[in-house]
Amino acid sequence: MKEQNLNKLSSKDRAILAILQKEGRLSNVELAKRVNLSPSPCLERVRRLEQQGFISRYKAVLNPEKLDLAMIAYIEVTLSKTSRAAFSEFVADVSKIDEIVECHMVAGGFDFLLKVRVKDMSHYRHLLSEVLVDLPHLGQTHTYVVIEQNKETTDLPI
Repeated sequence: MKEQNLNKLSSKDRAILAILQKEGRLSNVELAKRVNLSPSPCLERVRRLEQQGFISRYKAVLNPEKLDLAMIAYIEVTLSKTSRAAFSEFVADVSKIDEIVECHMVAGGFDFLLKVRVKDMSHYRHLLSEVLVDLPHLGQTHTYVVIEQNKETTDLPI
Protein backbone atom coordinates (compact mmCIF):
# COMPACT_ATOMS: atom_id res chain seq x y z
CA MET A 1 0.00 0.00 0.00
CA LYS A 2 1.38 3.39 -0.88
CA GLU A 3 2.45 5.68 1.96
CA GLN A 4 0.41 8.50 0.45
CA ASN A 5 -2.76 6.50 1.17
CA LEU A 6 -1.96 6.55 4.87
CA ASN A 7 -1.45 10.31 4.77
CA LYS A 8 -4.87 10.77 3.14
CA LEU A 9 -6.70 9.16 6.06
CA SER A 10 -8.81 11.60 8.03
CA SER A 11 -8.88 11.62 11.80
CA LYS A 12 -12.32 9.94 11.58
CA ASP A 13 -10.90 7.18 9.34
CA ARG A 14 -8.03 6.63 11.79
CA ALA A 15 -10.48 6.50 14.70
CA ILE A 16 -12.62 3.95 12.85
CA LEU A 17 -9.57 1.77 12.16
CA ALA A 18 -8.35 2.02 15.76
CA ILE A 19 -11.72 0.97 17.14
CA LEU A 20 -12.43 -1.80 14.64
CA GLN A 21 -9.07 -3.48 15.13
CA LYS A 22 -9.92 -3.88 18.81
CA GLU A 23 -13.64 -4.60 18.40
CA GLY A 24 -14.37 -5.96 14.94
CA ARG A 25 -17.92 -7.05 15.81
CA LEU A 26 -18.98 -3.60 16.93
CA SER A 27 -22.25 -2.55 15.31
CA ASN A 28 -22.16 0.29 12.82
CA VAL A 29 -24.50 2.30 15.04
CA GLU A 30 -22.17 1.98 18.05
CA LEU A 31 -19.10 2.69 15.90
CA ALA A 32 -20.78 5.80 14.51
CA LYS A 33 -21.52 7.03 18.05
CA ARG A 34 -17.91 6.52 19.12
CA VAL A 35 -16.48 8.47 16.19
CA ASN A 36 -19.20 11.13 16.30
CA LEU A 37 -20.79 10.40 12.92
CA SER A 38 -24.25 9.40 11.85
CA PRO A 39 -24.56 5.70 10.85
CA SER A 40 -24.79 6.19 7.06
CA PRO A 41 -21.55 8.18 6.61
CA CYS A 42 -19.81 5.88 9.07
CA LEU A 43 -20.80 2.80 7.07
CA GLU A 44 -19.66 4.51 3.86
CA ARG A 45 -16.25 5.19 5.43
CA VAL A 46 -15.92 1.59 6.63
CA ARG A 47 -16.79 0.27 3.16
CA ARG A 48 -14.28 2.65 1.57
CA LEU A 49 -11.57 1.55 4.05
CA GLU A 50 -12.35 -2.06 3.14
CA GLN A 51 -12.25 -1.35 -0.61
CA GLN A 52 -8.96 0.52 -0.29
CA GLY A 53 -7.42 -2.41 1.60
CA PHE A 54 -6.94 -0.71 4.97
CA ILE A 55 -9.25 -3.35 6.45
CA SER A 56 -8.23 -6.70 5.03
CA ARG A 57 -10.58 -9.01 6.97
CA TYR A 58 -12.55 -9.62 10.14
CA LYS A 59 -11.99 -12.63 12.36
CA ALA A 60 -12.51 -14.12 15.78
CA VAL A 61 -9.47 -14.41 18.05
CA LEU A 62 -9.58 -17.83 19.68
CA ASN A 63 -8.25 -18.75 23.11
CA PRO A 64 -5.34 -21.18 22.54
CA GLU A 65 -5.55 -22.56 26.08
CA LYS A 66 -9.19 -23.58 25.59
CA LEU A 67 -8.11 -25.34 22.37
CA ASP A 68 -5.24 -27.12 24.15
CA LEU A 69 -2.58 -25.22 22.16
CA ALA A 70 -1.03 -23.11 24.92
CA MET A 71 2.63 -23.90 24.22
CA ILE A 72 4.44 -21.52 21.86
CA ALA A 73 7.79 -22.19 20.26
CA TYR A 74 9.81 -20.25 17.73
CA ILE A 75 11.94 -22.22 15.32
CA GLU A 76 14.84 -20.78 13.37
CA VAL A 77 15.15 -22.65 10.07
CA THR A 78 18.18 -22.70 7.83
CA LEU A 79 17.61 -24.33 4.46
CA SER A 80 20.20 -26.63 2.92
CA LYS A 81 19.62 -25.00 -0.44
CA THR A 82 18.91 -21.31 -0.93
CA SER A 83 17.23 -20.72 -4.24
CA ARG A 84 13.96 -19.10 -5.21
CA ALA A 85 12.48 -22.54 -5.91
CA ALA A 86 13.66 -23.92 -2.55
CA PHE A 87 12.18 -20.96 -0.69
CA SER A 88 8.86 -21.28 -2.54
CA GLU A 89 8.64 -25.02 -1.97
CA PHE A 90 9.44 -24.63 1.73
CA VAL A 91 6.80 -21.91 2.21
CA ALA A 92 4.18 -23.93 0.32
CA ASP A 93 4.79 -26.98 2.51
CA VAL A 94 4.91 -25.01 5.77
CA SER A 95 1.60 -23.39 4.88
CA LYS A 96 -0.07 -26.82 5.04
CA ILE A 97 0.98 -27.49 8.65
CA ASP A 98 -1.71 -26.29 11.06
CA GLU A 99 0.58 -25.97 14.10
CA ILE A 100 2.73 -23.42 12.27
CA VAL A 101 0.81 -20.19 12.83
CA GLU A 102 3.43 -17.81 11.40
CA CYS A 103 6.25 -18.16 8.89
CA HIS A 104 8.62 -15.29 8.18
CA MET A 105 11.53 -15.17 5.75
CA VAL A 106 14.24 -13.22 7.56
CA ALA A 107 17.60 -11.63 6.88
CA GLY A 108 20.43 -12.70 9.11
CA GLY A 109 21.97 -15.96 10.23
CA PHE A 110 19.06 -18.19 9.18
CA ASP A 111 16.35 -18.22 6.51
CA PHE A 112 12.94 -18.52 8.21
CA LEU A 113 11.42 -17.96 11.61
CA LEU A 114 8.41 -20.13 12.42
CA LYS A 115 5.96 -19.62 15.26
CA VAL A 116 4.26 -22.84 16.32
CA ARG A 117 1.38 -23.54 18.67
CA VAL A 118 1.25 -27.00 20.23
CA LYS A 119 -0.29 -28.77 23.22
CA ASP A 120 2.92 -29.67 25.02
CA MET A 121 6.52 -30.77 24.56
CA SER A 122 5.46 -34.20 23.33
CA HIS A 123 3.33 -32.58 20.62
CA TYR A 124 6.27 -30.32 19.72
CA ARG A 125 8.65 -33.26 19.52
CA HIS A 126 6.26 -35.06 17.16
CA LEU A 127 5.97 -31.94 15.00
CA LEU A 128 9.74 -31.56 14.80
CA SER A 129 10.79 -35.19 14.40
CA GLU A 130 7.97 -36.50 12.23
CA VAL A 131 6.69 -33.51 10.26
CA LEU A 132 9.29 -30.77 9.94
CA VAL A 133 12.20 -33.14 9.40
CA ASP A 134 10.61 -34.29 6.13
CA LEU A 135 10.30 -30.79 4.67
CA PRO A 136 12.34 -30.28 1.50
CA HIS A 137 15.62 -28.40 1.82
CA LEU A 138 15.47 -28.35 5.64
CA GLY A 139 19.04 -27.93 6.78
CA GLN A 140 19.12 -26.94 10.42
CA THR A 141 16.71 -25.79 13.12
CA HIS A 142 17.05 -24.08 16.50
CA THR A 143 14.04 -23.89 18.80
CA TYR A 144 13.13 -21.35 21.46
CA VAL A 145 10.27 -22.38 23.74
CA VAL A 146 8.26 -19.53 25.25
CA ILE A 147 8.15 -19.68 29.05
CA GLU A 148 5.74 -16.79 29.49
CA GLN A 149 3.92 -14.66 26.96
CA ASN A 150 3.95 -11.05 28.15
CA LYS A 151 2.34 -9.29 25.20
CA GLU A 152 0.39 -10.41 22.17
CA THR A 153 -1.52 -8.13 19.88
CA THR A 154 -2.58 -7.83 16.30
CA ASP A 155 -3.28 -4.12 16.78
CA LEU A 156 -1.21 -1.81 14.59
CA PRO A 157 -0.26 1.71 15.69
CA ILE A 158 -2.48 4.19 13.90
